[in-house]
Amino acid sequence: MGQNTRDIRIWAALIAVYVVWGSTYLGIRLTIETIPPMLSGGLRFVLAAAILGGALAVTKGRAALRMTGTQFLGAGLVGLLLLTSGNGLLAIAEQYISTGLAALLVASVPLWLVIFRMVARDRPHLLTLAGVLIGFCGVAGLSLSGGGGRGSAFGIVITLAGSLSWSAGSFLPGRIPMPENPFVASTVEMLVGGAGLFVVGTVSGERLHLASISTGSALALAYLVLVGSLVGFTSYIWLLGKAPISLVSTYAYVNPVVAVLLGVLVLSEQVTPPVIAGGLVIVVGVALVVSTERSGRRPQRTPADEPWPDGAPSPGKP
Repeated sequence: MGQNTRDIRIWAALIAVYVVWGSTYLGIRLTIETIPPMLSGGLRFVLAAAILGGALAVTKGRAALRMTGTQFLGAGLVGLLLLTSGNGLLAIAEQYISTGLAALLVASVPLWLVIFRMVARDRPHLLTLAGVLIGFCGVAGLSLSGGGGRGSAFGIVITLAGSLSWSAGSFLPGRIPMPENPFVASTVEMLVGGAGLFVVGTVSGERLHLASISTGSALALAYLVLVGSLVGFTSYIWLLGKAPISLVSTYAYVNPVVAVLLGVLVLSEQVTPPVIAGGLVIVVGVALVVSTERSGRRPQRTPADEPWPDGAPSPGKP
């Protein structure tokens, strides 16, 4: 992995990941104003899969999309966990809680991943465990206070459930058969995950009425497809091969800050003292986990072990 952090392209890509992935919370909120949450997610990821898969077929040939049935099933399972469950529950939760609170709760993903490692008998460093404890204290504080503003117990529980599912989907790649090409894996994940969202949305009674879709929701959906799921994702994939993982991993505690600021500026959301306090505790815990993990205190991880933020499916093992 390249270590030349003076390359201006690295910083441009990193800023893109910071801003794009931090902004997807706002994009989801605007989209679900007039498009049902599950169906909007289905549209987002199926369209993104079609664009990415089409680009691969044109540039690499249709042979690049070949995979075994087992690899397809593995990527499909990851897509269901990440997108159908993880992202779908987040979209539902944003009807009940602020985008800033949702982003702060989703920041618990790196903490859940440590728990999964412990279950898999991969003993984390003591400082990593300390970071998990600190981070979950922040999550508990936000949950017990109800976010101190626009929050509800239902929205908080749904967000945490989605974060747990997202963590499981981030933990599996590299441990189950997956397509070797990470972009092919992502195409399958988005296709299956998006189809799952369509099914769940339809069964739950969601209906898409084109005449009722506002211009703002349509533009937000286009942003999520083209920018959130493609620009942010490809920037992250490029960074994994060009920049130190210690630098790339900082998105885990920058994205919530971006989401909170955009919520305040665009949606006039209130940032209350409990949200600030709980958010700071979560960020400190995540920062401790990331800094401990990146310092070489455990065997080097594959990109599949890294937590993935909203809007970018885990690519599997390159």
